[in-house]
Amino acid sequence: MSVITVTGTGYVGLSNAVILAQHNKVFAVDIIPEKVELLNARRSPIADAELEDYLAHKPLDLTATLEYETAYKQSDFVVISTPTNYDEEQNYFDTSSVESVIEQVLAINPKAVMIVKSTVPVGFTAEMQNKYNTDRIIFSPEFLREGRALYDNLYPSRIIIGCASQSGEVASAAHEFAELLQQGAIKEDIPTLFLNPTEAEAVKLFANTYLALRVSYFNELDTYAELNGLNARQIIEGVCLDPRIGGHYNNPSFGYGGYCLPKDTKQLLANYKDVPQNIIEAIVKANHTRKSIVAKRILEKGGYPEKQVTVGIYRLIMKANSDNFRQSAIQGVMQRLKDKGATVIIYEPTLKADTFNGYKVVDDFDEFVKLSDVIAANRMTEQLRTVKDKVYTRDIFECN
Repeated sequence: MSVITVTGTGYVGLSNAVILAQHNKVFAVDIIPEKVELLNARRSPIADAELEDYLAHKPLDLTATLEYETAYKQSDFVVISTPTNYDEEQNYFDTSSVESVIEQVLAINPKAVMIVKSTVPVGFTAEMQNKYNTDRIIFSPEFLREGRALYDNLYPSRIIIGCASQSGEVASAAHEFAELLQQGAIKEDIPTLFLNPTEAEAVKLFANTYLALRVSYFNELDTYAELNGLNARQIIEGVCLDPRIGGHYNNPSFGYGGYCLPKDTKQLLANYKDVPQNIIEAIVKANHTRKSIVAKRILEKGGYPEKQVTVGIYRLIMKANSDNFRQSAIQGVMQRLKDKGATVIIYEPTLKADTFNGYKVVDDFDEFVKLSDVIAANRMTEQLRTVKDKVYTRDIFECN
């Protein structure tokens, strides 16, 4: 049994802490006291039913703490899953939180092997190894879907370990950590790759950028169909019957959003600074174009420019069965609506405030409908069916 510290208890950190704590002693380190208290009461600080159930009912050797020194001192492995937000001005992930943890671990327990789970630029791990003169930093990317973090760790598509050492103590530790992930999973025979850290970092960014490409492709297909009076669903179904294309990630939306795809595509584009490319930049631009087209169509449905339009935004969340609206595509649409002079109001049951980023929040659904000339919904729900005539959505497969 290993002693493991997981630093950062967001979707990545918490789901990893839970699966690893099934067979190991795990410390979950965070800087927010309320999250630590919830975890020690076996409640999830994230609104995720699967995580909540595992915490409440599974025998887990999991202790949450604010005291990182004590946790690091005891640990064989330190999993780093702190936030790395994208800095638009620097065209670079803000990796300061990751670097801070690395410095702390090296000062407290330099024998521990660090596994970076945070998303980082290509070349980051090698840079850290050189900066701190250590080979005890490994990069292991996560491929988690919104709202399915625990499931995707229990049934992972693959495990990728980026380790600079191909032999010796650190290489052995890398293989041991992969075995710990396999042990915590339910799925058997998980494809497992051992790469150099830089290649592993590239896998993460290229995988997410491909998903963004696919979203953008079907969104642009949908734009063509809508503006030409064609049935987008019939076209998409026909296209996706080709087994080389398949019927996944094909439901049109207001654009790709969330915590990973927007920042990962921009970071990959920044990594192409001195490399010829056309597609990567087009993917980033396509998302901006889609939001502009969607905003224009919403306003037209509401009666613009003949009248001043009040647009009701139905839910800020990324997708059905989610509570997360970090970087949701609808927020970019809202800004464009505001720039055109529309009044924008929000219906979002998870919000407890009267306003969100300066927009009025209406918590009564009937009042929300009454005030709205048009309702913009990235995804349809049963609640909207009674007012479908007011709704603008491109959810042609309805929550698929």
